[in-house]
Amino acid sequence: MKCDILTLFPDMVEAVVSASILGRGREKGLLDIRAVNLREYAEGRHKVADDYPYGGGAGMVIKPEPVFRAVDDLRARDSDLRLVMLSPQGRRFTQAMAEEFAGEKRRVVFLCGHYEGIDERVREGLAPEEVSVGDYILTGGELAALIVVDAAARLVPGVLGDQQSAETDSFEGSLLDYPHYTRPPVYRGLEVPEVLRSGDHDAIRSWRRAQSLLNTLSKRPDLLERAELTPEERQALDEFSREGSA
Repeated sequence: MKCDILTLFPDMVEAVVSASILGRGREKGLLDIRAVNLREYAEGRHKVADDYPYGGGAGMVIKPEPVFRAVDDLRARDSDLRLVMLSPQGRRFTQAMAEEFAGEKRRVVFLCGHYEGIDERVREGLAPEEVSVGDYILTGGELAALIVVDAAARLVPGVLGDQQSAETDSFEGSLLDYPHYTRPPVYRGLEVPEVLRSGDHDAIRSWRRAQSLLNTLSKRPDLLERAELTPEERQALDEFSREGSA
């Protein structure tokens, strides 16, 4: 997985991508993630990359020149780029999109806005695809880009110590995850379910699947519409729903 995060705050990005699982993935050569300082492409002694908005109003707007220059420079190194701008106007980011980014062969360039956003001519002239991580406002696109990168990177084979961890996480198969427990078996009167201590792997698998289904039904029933369920599972959920509403 190869990507550049174009930002006014490269230290903020680097602090995340150099740590934990992302950092280990970079060390293994499985992830090529670079923080690109937008100010390096700004003009003048002070490298100013933002300015006041035309028409007045609060806040600052990222200037178009440094963004265009940065993209031009990145394209000169690698002509086959995928441009992505983090924006509340974009497609909602999903686990399916994370899988798409994880398998992307092109180098992905994430354009991070800040303050009041990026000059509209970047959208008009570079035509990046737009991605949103949710219906809320962040100070800048850096955190949003890191969410996308983190979600995708952990799906790259070899990045996680155990690939099964990624395959069984929430939203894989459109279901929420089942509950997890570790030692001790009893803490403050709260016990680990007996089935998980039984050593019966078939029973454990069945229990986890049932808990995943019940978690999804109670917390995110909308996900069940696209979940891959057997007829028996759908019937069991229908019965459980009727019992809960009785």
